[in-house]
Parts: sequence; structure tokens; C-alpha cells
Amino acid sequence: MWSRRLALGAMALPLALLVLRDAPVRPDPPEPVAIGPAPQHGAPQPAIVSRAAWRADEGMVRQRATYTGPVSAVFIHHTGHPNGYACADVPEMLRALQADHVRVQGWDDIGYNFVVDRCGTIYEGRAGGVGRAVHGAHTKGFNDDSVGIAALGTFGSGVKVPRALIEGIAKVAAWKLRYGADPRGMVRLVSTNDESKYDKGETAHFHVISGHRDSHQTSCPGDALYQRLPAVREGADRLRDR
Repeated sequence: MWSRRLALGAMALPLALLVLRDAPVRPDPPEPVAIGPAPQHGAPQPAIVSRAAWRADEGMVRQRATYTGPVSAVFIHHTGHPNGYACADVPEMLRALQADHVRVQGWDDIGYNFVVDRCGTIYEGRAGGVGRAVHGAHTKGFNDDSVGIAALGTFGSGVKVPRALIEGIAKVAAWKLRYGADPRGMVRLVSTNDESKYDKGETAHFHVISGHRDSHQTSCPGDALYQRLPAVREGADRLRDR
């Protein structure tokens, strides 16, 4: 999740945006751009808005991307943004998120591999190529052989999770998972550090599609979205031919 400092800043959004919270609209998002080679993963690549399209600051990136093995697990997050945003404003929000992750969190780049907004639009997150297994900074101890997908917003108890958001997350998960992975199954991962619920070297068992809270003491991705993870798993499974 993003820092408290940035979250407070975001609360100053114009009133015209905040009133959309209870009556969301679907403005035209930026034109999706699919980049990278077609993966051999068992599901088609969805349309993805590239970093170039949302104008990521490549000069801010501290180190070149590194890569991990085929994706065996998906970790779902939420970003902590207020939910009343207009989808047309997402590129600007992502630029602020990138700045927070680099300048405040001290990471090399935005931590998530992908971000999905409430309109279901999928954005490329961390640099390195959407068609490759980019090593993210989304789930400490379990960034190896995994992908991090963040839902743009805050999805605590009682919040209605947009259907388009669930469908967008499912599309990314279905595509990024290695061929043969079962989106409804379980996976065994080994922790790479002591900054999670599991000590370094300890084996952990997760759902193939898990929430951030499954590995850490956190409320992320929020109670409402966490309760919808079965729908994400089912949606991803329907899209795959294995």
C-alpha cells in the first residue's frame, strides 16, 4: 500500500471527483496498448496501458529490471487511494504512486507489476516488459516467481468492489501464471527474508491467487476485495486452457 503521507494528499482531490464515489461513471480511459511478446502461459494477453502511455518517469527508475522464474503465484493488493477517482485521471495517479514508491519507500521503481483501476483498465506497473517475469517489489519475501497486481483504490469492509475491477485482475492473473498452474489451486513458496509472516527459508503454502495479507500482517487488499478473491480465481480459471 502507498504511504500515509501520499494518501492524505490525495484526500484533497476536487469535490467534483469525490462526489463520484457513490455513483461511479466510466469515462474513456487512455487507449490500451499491448506490448511484449505473446506469452506461452495458457491464456491470451489482455490489453495493457503501457508505461509510455501513462507517462511513467523512466528517469526516476534507480536500477534496471531484474527477472525471476515463471510465475507460480499472484499476490493481490490495493493501493489505498480514495475510491472516487475518475478513470481518466489514473495516469496522473500512477505517476504520483511511482514517485511515492521511489522517493518515499526507497524502491527502484513502482513496486507492483500491474495496476487495475475501477473501470477494469489494466496498466503496466514496474518496468521490464509486460511479457517477461519482472521481479517486483510488492510482497516482501515472496517476490520470486510471483506477480503483484494492485487494485487502484481502498477496499475495506463494506466497500462494493466493481465487477470490472475483478474481471481486469482475473485477466492479468490468467495470462501471467505459468502454463500448468491452477488459478484455483495451492502453491508452495519459500520465504527469502524475515520481513513477513514467515522466516527466511521457511516454506509457506498459499492459494495460487492470494491476498497480500496471506503473507504479511496487513489488512491489504482490504476485507471487501479479499472476500472477492474466489471470484478472481474462478474468472482466471475460465480464461485458461491450462
